[in-house]
Amino acid sequence: MRPSRRAPDELRAVSLERGVVKYAEGSCLVKFGDTHVLVTATLEDRLPPWLKGQGRGWITAEYGMLPRATLERTRREASAGKQTGRTVEIQRLIGRSLRTAIDLEALGERQITVDCDVLQADGGTRTASITGAWVALADCITWMKTRNMIKTEVLRTNVAAISCGIYNGTPVLDLDYAEDSEAETDANFVMTGDGRIIEVQGTAEKTPFTEAEFLALMALARKGVARLVDLQKMAVA
Repeated sequence: MRPSRRAPDELRAVSLERGVVKYAEGSCLVKFGDTHVLVTATLEDRLPPWLKGQGRGWITAEYGMLPRATLERTRREASAGKQTGRTVEIQRLIGRSLRTAIDLEALGERQITVDCDVLQADGGTRTASITGAWVALADCITWMKTRNMIKTEVLRTNVAAISCGIYNGTPVLDLDYAEDSEAETDANFVMTGDGRIIEVQGTAEKTPFTEAEFLALMALARKGVARLVDLQKMAVA
C-alpha cells in the first residue's frame, strides 16, 4: 500500500492554472498534489552573445525553492552566493526539455526565460516544473501571435514529465516525498506529446533494478505523461 493510498498507476491530483501573474507574457501555477510551482515565461529581445546573428531564438530556464517550501527552512541560495549543483542541474533540464518543443528559427532572434519557483515541495518538483512550464511557454507564444510577432507555428509539440519508482518492490507512478525518500529506485521521464523520449534519469537507491523493472517504469511513465498532456491541452484550449 502506498502512503497516499493511490493505485500504483495513479497520479496525484494535478491542476494547471493559467494567467496567475499579471505582468508575465505567460504563467502557470502547477500543482502535483502538495507540490506547488509558480512558473512564468518572459519574452526578451536579447540573446546569449554566442547566438547573435544566427537567425534563431532561445529558451532558457531558472529554478529555485522558496525558503519554506520544505518542512524546515532552507537558506536562500542568493545569501550563500552561489547556486547548488542540484539547482543548476534542474534548470538546465527544464531548458533542454522546453527547447525540444519549439522551432527556434520560427521564434526569431528572441529569448524566452522560464522561471520556476517552488512554493511547496512534496516530491517531483522538477517534473511539475517542466509540465507547468510548457503551459506558460504556450501562453507566451500565444501572446506573441496576437501581436503579430510571429507568422508561423512555433510550438511543435507538448512536453511533460513525471516521476516513477520502485516502492516496497512495486513500480509506482508520481512519487510524493514519503515514497521518494524510501524508494528502492527512482526515475524521472521527460517526453513529448507523441510519446518520444527527451530525457530519462534513473537511479537505484538501495537495490539495483532489472531491465524488466525499468520497462515497467517506462510503461507507467508513458501512461502518466499521456494524462498530463491531455491536461495541458485542456488548460490551453
